[in-house]
Amino acid sequence: MSAIELSFDLHGVSIPADYPHKLWEALLRIAPALSESVEVGVIPLRGPNNNGELLLPKRAKLALRLPLAMLNAAQTLSGQELQIGTGTLRLGQGKTREIQPYSTLHAHLVVGPSDEAEFMVMVDAALAALEVSCKLICGRYHSLNTDRQAISGFSLVMHDLKPEDSLRVQYAGMGTARNLGCGIFVPYKVISGLE
Repeated sequence: MSAIELSFDLHGVSIPADYPHKLWEALLRIAPALSESVEVGVIPLRGPNNNGELLLPKRAKLALRLPLAMLNAAQTLSGQELQIGTGTLRLGQGKTREIQPYSTLHAHLVVGPSDEAEFMVMVDAALAALEVSCKLICGRYHSLNTDRQAISGFSLVMHDLKPEDSLRVQYAGMGTARNLGCGIFVPYKVISGLE
């Protein structure tokens, strides 16, 4: 096991829809050591968008995917308040969870070329480096809202993964900007009947 997930209950109503940079900066104000590893990932938050605000569901959680060596640094976030734009979030106690193998994984955004064929060449090379074999579905091209840099790529589904390959992909991630929620693979609803 080379990575772990740490999740916090989230207490708050909403945050700006373009939250990824703001959230990362707020986390670093409390736990600056997180910036020492490009492997620290923030799993994207989900919720309805209302006039530029992401509305947080009642059971919302902030989940970080971390190298084991970063766990103590991340635990300092427990019970802290984060100021994200005009929104304030209070974090509950951090709870660890071992990463489990799933045969189907999904990443909301993997940073890469805007040409789908070039993107898939990049993905194939990354999987070859990990010695992972699976089937792939390339999703839509989109950009991450950020005022700092242009971040774009495709969503990606991997299916028919063997358990050890699933863990390898989840531990390694793919591409850059893990701290902004990119290249992090999470379980996806089962896809059947795909040829």
